[in-house]
Amino acid sequence: MAAWQDFFTDSERATLRGHGIALFAGRVIFDAQPPMPEAQIEAAQAVCAGPLPPGLLALWRETAGGRLDYDLRLRMGGNDEAISWTELFWNGSDGYHDLQGWIDHELELAQEAAAENGAAWNGRLDYLPFGGFEYLDRIYVIVDPQHPDHGAVLAWKKGLPPAWRHRLHEDSLATVAGSVEGAFAALHLEEDPLAPAGDYFSGQALLEYLDERHTSHGLPLELSDKLVAFYRQALRDWRGALRDGTLAQDTALAHTALRHAAVTDDAALVQALAAADVDLGAPLQGSANAIDLAVSHGAWAATNALLDAGAPVPADVLTEIDLALAPELTARLLAAGATPSAEAMARCVACGAPASARVIGQALQAGGADVLADFEPAQAALLQELEDALAQVRGGKLSHYLGAEGLMRRAEHLRAFEW
Repeated sequence: MAAWQDFFTDSERATLRGHGIALFAGRVIFDAQPPMPEAQIEAAQAVCAGPLPPGLLALWRETAGGRLDYDLRLRMGGNDEAISWTELFWNGSDGYHDLQGWIDHELELAQEAAAENGAAWNGRLDYLPFGGFEYLDRIYVIVDPQHPDHGAVLAWKKGLPPAWRHRLHEDSLATVAGSVEGAFAALHLEEDPLAPAGDYFSGQALLEYLDERHTSHGLPLELSDKLVAFYRQALRDWRGALRDGTLAQDTALAHTALRHAAVTDDAALVQALAAADVDLGAPLQGSANAIDLAVSHGAWAATNALLDAGAPVPADVLTEIDLALAPELTARLLAAGATPSAEAMARCVACGAPASARVIGQALQAGGADVLADFEPAQAALLQELEDALAQVRGGKLSHYLGAEGLMRRAEHLRAFEW
């Protein structure tokens, strides 16, 4: 018997089950439904081109569906993409989480595709959806009996408009694992939920669920703590690998460490990662690399450390500015490959960094640009964007991370600036 199955006693597992918590392949499912009735399993099987894989049958016989709260990252289109696999679809769920609703959707698409290709269709699916997040991310299992990877699990991600920088702009597909159990094993934690690096983190939803079950429904605190300890076994230990000198050999783990350094402004960690031969230029979040992330988070110590280590500077990185930065750092970024632009100037001005805006303007001028002619349209466009957001915030139609005061402050910076 696997070690994870020995973690809890039968009595403890029964108590957890009574609080909507199920365990499968070493991972925690909460808001878990009862096992799927055999009639529903048979109905799903009836629309599949081949047999349901044993792993999916085992999952459904444990729980018809529920919620997950882990990290999952895959390479898609050259990007490092975070996959939101937060739901296991189940019949009778509302909206985006309804299993039969997604099956019907896939059947409709398959029929349309066959008609467009002038091919006969047998009315069955080769790929069965069973989890994901809203309409943006979906998890499938291959049920085509002729497919060489029958039983493997795939992740589909919806492409977003070009305005979403660093994101996929075309629908994309990637393999999660060769089996349902393997797909669950791929779920992990990048940060310790008991010591999170930011305000939003994997584990937050589960911890809130356990707190509510304890305070309002009597889940014993000792058992809740034991479940959290079990859950935290999915934490990937990049710190240990860094100490052991093996981090650079595990690309995914190295990326986790570098993301942490970039977003927490940890210059010492950047230096340690560079010394450990970690690739400092790889995509870490979509197409964004370490300097992209550090600049967008206002992590100026980490940015300087990355520059010291020779990390590549994306040409458009200055358009990521969202906090005031020193003109000296702006000059370093420009010297290392950042492209000056009127849009970057406007963002610097709005963020309260007029000296950095002037450094960018001087670089534009040195390249022969008419700075004022270029800057004024960029200034007007960003000012309009801020004023539109402010109107929506005041009207109660928008919640903005800057708030009304922050939006007004940025607009005033733009109005007051003179080149």
